[in-house]
Amino acid sequence: AVFMLLFIVFALVAFWLYPRHSYLEWRSWASSPCVVMAILAFFAALLLHMWVGLRDVLLDYAKPAGLRRLLLGGVAASLLGIAVWVMLILARLQT
Repeated sequence: AVFMLLFIVFALVAFWLYPRHSYLEWRSWASSPCVVMAILAFFAALLLHMWVGLRDVLLDYAKPAGLRRLLLGGVAASLLGIAVWVMLILARLQT
């Protein structure tokens, strides 16, 4: 959570100090290696944070074991899909 907060502050300050006015400026900023690594780390932390929170809620409130397993599998598949989507977007920036 601390890294996510620091990344959000970094992004807001970067956008405030150096506003991007065109798509090419945004793409060039987002495709720099340091920013790509920071975005990957941000989304890894975000998805892990989501997994822990949703898992705890489901473990507390989904009482039948079969339903709990089904819901946990659905959450895991959804978060994995989001992770793949983010990686595809970042890979497209590199081309």
